Amino acid sequence: MSVSALVHAELERHDWAALRCGCGESAEHVPLMFEAILTAGTPQDMIGYTLDNHLEIGTNLFEAAVPAVGVILAALAGEPSSLARRHLLDTLCHLVSGDSHATEQALGRTGLGDECRARAREGYWLIARIGLTGGADDAETAADICEFIDLDDERSGYYQALLREHLSAKTKRRRKG
Repeated sequence: MSVSALVHAELERHDWAALRCGCGESAEHVPLMFEAILTAGTPQDMIGYTLDNHLEIGTNLFEAAVPAVGVILAALAGEPSSLARRHLLDTLCHLVSGDSHATEQALGRTGLGDECRARAREGYWLIARIGLTGGADDAETAADICEFIDLDDERSGYYQALLREHLSAKTKRRRKG
């Protein structure tokens, strides 16, 4: 797997060294983590290169989370491996369901969750497509993401039901197979 030009562009668009990271350092290393995730062929290749505890800790968000949403959407717009797609969708779900970490709140960044949700809305149809065409886990995570980001209650309810229906169908097929 390689890192797409779109992901490279989105990574280069931000001054990661100027952003706070959950590990206590600057987020300068976050682009390397994205690249490792996107090029990993096996779960072993990702050891030490997850976004956990960098963008968020238990859905408590750090400043680097906001631009990371755009990178995740850029990566999902391509054809990431199933391993990378799974990690990125899970991370996106944590980001859109989160709120600012106490340390960020103390620095005046109280709306990081709202900022992440607003950015994720830009990829609503991409997330819905992945949920409808991917496996059961993708459908479930996409439904959860849609629940957090969609401001249109009617549309949100419709797509959540559709994605959960897809999840149910995929789960039944997996049990039979």
